[in-house]
Amino acid sequence: MPTLSQLHHCEHCAQILAQFGLVAGSPDFAHISARLIERQNLTMRMSMRRFTRLTNGFSKKVDNRKAAVSQHFAHYNFVRLHQSLRITPAMAAGVSDRLWTLEELVEQTSW
Repeated sequence: MPTLSQLHHCEHCAQILAQFGLVAGSPDFAHISARLIERQNLTMRMSMRRFTRLTNGFSKKVDNRKAAVSQHFAHYNFVRLHQSLRITPAMAAGVSDRLWTLEELVEQTSW
């Protein structure tokens, strides 16, 4: 997970980019679980019909699928209030200080 100082804004593409590197440590093996990843995958599959084959929304092009996934995660992290957090994940992580509207999301992501 990148630190806040590693995040920067790309003016040309209106995306938040992260720099990744090797992170070493000694994790507590009692707390290693695939539960969080599997829950995120389920949320994505249930929220986007593109991941269900043979529907009208099925993505035949990789670029369309990438755009749909990006849009889903941007909405999930910046617009949607989460019941357990009572704020957005972006606010909880300190990346954003407010709840975004759909209009702001579209404005920030339009080319």
